[in-house]
Amino acid sequence: MRTPPSPPETPLPGKRGFLKGLLGLGAAATVIPIHAEAMPGINGQPPRRPGMAGKRYGMLVDMRKCIGCQSCTVSCSLENQPPVGQFRTTVLQYEVVPDQGQAAMVMLPRLCNHCDNPPCVPVCPVQATFQREDGIVLVDNERCVGCAYCVQACPYDARFINHETQAADKCTFCEHRLEVGLLPACVESCVGGARIIGDLNDPDSAISRLMAENKADIKVLKPEMKTDPHVYYIGLPDAFVHQVDGQGGVRLAGGH
Repeated sequence: MRTPPSPPETPLPGKRGFLKGLLGLGAAATVIPIHAEAMPGINGQPPRRPGMAGKRYGMLVDMRKCIGCQSCTVSCSLENQPPVGQFRTTVLQYEVVPDQGQAAMVMLPRLCNHCDNPPCVPVCPVQATFQREDGIVLVDNERCVGCAYCVQACPYDARFINHETQAADKCTFCEHRLEVGLLPACVESCVGGARIIGDLNDPDSAISRLMAENKADIKVLKPEMKTDPHVYYIGLPDAFVHQVDGQGGVRLAGGH
């Protein structure tokens, strides 16, 4: 008896294939056990995809220089064209109320942290969110099914579902500009020079030198999440380190 040929390997489903599969499972009312060890990315980070070889990009935000002008927000929107009312980067304004003394305004620039251990990547059921070898985290919006798992997994409120594409959206460090030797739109437009981007693998890069000079003052958001974020802050008040809201407002000096 002739052995029938093995069926060809099925590629990872795109939007239509993934949704069709879900509908098929629902119609058949079949319960299929899923073994976590058999699914790439559930128990750990999947392999990184190619990027700019030998580089590891990060951003340093000097809050002492940020004046809250929102030029970064505007230039990012012009460059990347998200829907009206949605933003890849923002500068949130908070009023910090100390136990004694006068209240002060704090300008907090926010964007994707391009973490070294990004929680948004392994939760994606179709691997539309991925990390490159240079550390930049991106979204393939042709593959994304808009399930918003990555939005929920991000501890920094840095992702959203694009109203027009119905796919996950976020800051990309303007990787299309970096690849041709240009600065991200937000860095180029910052009137106070509060944003610095560069290769952390190069000890002579501007960001590496500044981080070495200000080592004692460097902070990141939510270090307890162990995501190893690669957006760093100088002058970040302690009240914001562990508690960062998606909206501006009043913040007590003690962070409560």
